[in-house]
Parts: sequence; structure tokens; C-alpha cells
Amino acid sequence: MRLLLAEDDPMIGSGLQQGLRKKGFTVDWVQDGKSALLALETTPYALLLLDLGLPQKDGMDVLKALRQRGETLPTIIVTARDALPDRLAGLDGGADDYLIKPFALEELISRIHAVSRRQAGRAQVELRVGPLRLDPVRHLLWLCDEPADVSAKEFALLHALMREPGAVLSREQLEDALYGWDKEVGSNAVEVHIYNLRKKLGTEVIRTVRGVGYRIGEDA
Repeated sequence: MRLLLAEDDPMIGSGLQQGLRKKGFTVDWVQDGKSALLALETTPYALLLLDLGLPQKDGMDVLKALRQRGETLPTIIVTARDALPDRLAGLDGGADDYLIKPFALEELISRIHAVSRRQAGRAQVELRVGPLRLDPVRHLLWLCDEPADVSAKEFALLHALMREPGAVLSREQLEDALYGWDKEVGSNAVEVHIYNLRKKLGTEVIRTVRGVGYRIGEDA
């Protein structure tokens, strides 16, 4: 899952980016509101982590601009502003959740998954498609109810496909889900991950739609 983190404090931003990456997320980090809006215009994200006290453009202004242009991107405000009026303004302004600093990384991750489930209209934590069962919180995968061992990038690729069962995702879309700005991507990186997953899970689990991309599950 690729996230945008908008946080101006270098220590908090660096710590969150590193901590979330260790948990399997792809995280791009910006330190001002204008950069956040530019990133949101040019890169597809699954979720926005938004501080309110951003330079150049306040976090509430970023959220307002995002909602005014019809973007439904799930957004969690992460801020030290703990007053009730601030919390109400954030939620009423279009945020999906409001988390007050300081907080535990584990709580933030749980909230990320909860907001993502609501956005997708799912009540269950686990994703189930065909013989696969994936738990994004505990980072576990099962094939026909037997534990399956895959790498972090392979898990992230499966997660991206299983979040949209039946949908065809292009190589570019999968690269966007797997790699951040500061990661160099090999020209055949996605194909290598697909090849390795088919060796581990079977050749029919991930299907190729020639000239378009890859999918898991039947067409909608």
C-alpha cells in the first residue's frame, strides 16, 4: 500500500517513514502543504497521512482543496492539535480519522487498515480471493489454508491485486504500489515478482491479461 506522509517535523517524518516501511508500506514523505498537493496530483496513493501545521499551505487547506476537487482519498490527520474544535473541524472537513500526537506506530497502522477497509466497503480484516487468504495487519498469507512464505515485495504485490479482485492492474500501477520516489525500479521488477509468486503459489493464481496487466480472481 502506497501512502503519502505530509509532515514538517524531520524527526517525526523520518521515524514514521522508516517505521511504516518496515511494516511493508511504501511511503513518500513531503514537508509542506504545496508539495503535498503536487504529489497528490501526480501520484496515485492509497491513503494520506496529513499533519495540520504544515508550512506554505496548512493541512486543513490541503484537505479542503483535495475534497473540493472531488478526491475521496482516505485521509488520516496526525497532529498535536488536540482541542475539540480542531478535531471536529478536521473530521467535518473531510478527514476519515484524527490521531493526536504522540501515538504508537501500531495504533496508526491499525487505523490505516481500518480506514482502508471502510473505503473498500469491507468489514473483515482478511482478504480472500480464490485459494488465497491475506492478513495485511499481521502480514500473513495462506494458500488453501496452508501458510505461504513470500517476500515483502511479493506480499505487497499480492495485497495490491487482492484489494481489487478481478480488476486488471498494469505494470505501472503495480510499480506505483510497490516503490516510492527514492527507490530505483528495474525495468522487469514486477515481472520477476510475478514469476516468483507463480513458482510459490501456482501458475493459475495470478493471470496475465496480454498487453494490459495482471489480475487475481474472476472478471467482474
